[in-house]
Amino acid sequence: MNQPQNPMKTAEKLPDPKFYLVEAAALPEVFLKVAEVKRMLLTGEAEKVSDAARRVGISRSAFYKYKESIFPFHNMMAGRIITFQVLLQDTAGLLSGLLQVFSDAGANILTINQTIPTGGVASVTITAETIELVCPLDELLNRISHQSGVCKAEIMAG
Repeated sequence: MNQPQNPMKTAEKLPDPKFYLVEAAALPEVFLKVAEVKRMLLTGEAEKVSDAARRVGISRSAFYKYKESIFPFHNMMAGRIITFQVLLQDTAGLLSGLLQVFSDAGANILTINQTIPTGGVASVTITAETIELVCPLDELLNRISHQSGVCKAEIMAG
């Protein structure tokens, strides 16, 4: 004789979440508005969810339904250890200035490796923890790239 099983004992395990990198233009408008509400709350542009949601044109319930499902790409990298590869001109003080850019952005430098300059340039690998970044990761990379004496800058790993 089959007895009904206790649903608490046979609770199904939810599948692990899957993540996709999707261009913003391909997302339904509600996701973009939820992301905007999150930005407004984070920057202090709005103090309450209801205020921010009203301003972007969604309901509070829509915000709460999707708030854990959308994150700007730079936020996905926050809190992680990122390795930057930078090609610097062989000029005194450039590395110091570069490290100041990291410091100003709130990055915590973990390692620095520099090659001996050849042909007037040196390769510098900097690994930093980005949990305390005060700007998006792409903005930090842009600041590094535009630093005087930087020939090339890219993210190697993270």
